[in-house]
Amino acid sequence: EVISFSEADYEGVCLPHDDPVVVTLLVEFFTMKRILIDNGSSADILYKYAFDQLRIPVDQLKPLKTPLVGFAGEMVHPTESIDLSVVAGTAPRQTQVQMTFLVI
Repeated sequence: EVISFSEADYEGVCLPHDDPVVVTLLVEFFTMKRILIDNGSSADILYKYAFDQLRIPVDQLKPLKTPLVGFAGEMVHPTESIDLSVVAGTAPRQTQVQMTFLVI
């Protein structure tokens, strides 16, 4: 389905704007709040602190050796990745996908 916005959705928004999109999603059956959506990023990142709170066994992490380069040219070396189930929306308009997250 197409997601669209009406004039009512722009109430209180000063145009033009480049505000970040922040959502709440269900990740591995845990409600994860304040997820920043950055459609300019080429990686889905999960911070180690958030991963630890999911209480997923660490043996499900896969080794990773590819560095990430940030906007300012700094390098971050994620050591692992993991595939997680992510649910967006509520029934009957809900979707579930498997996503690969880099754990940093």
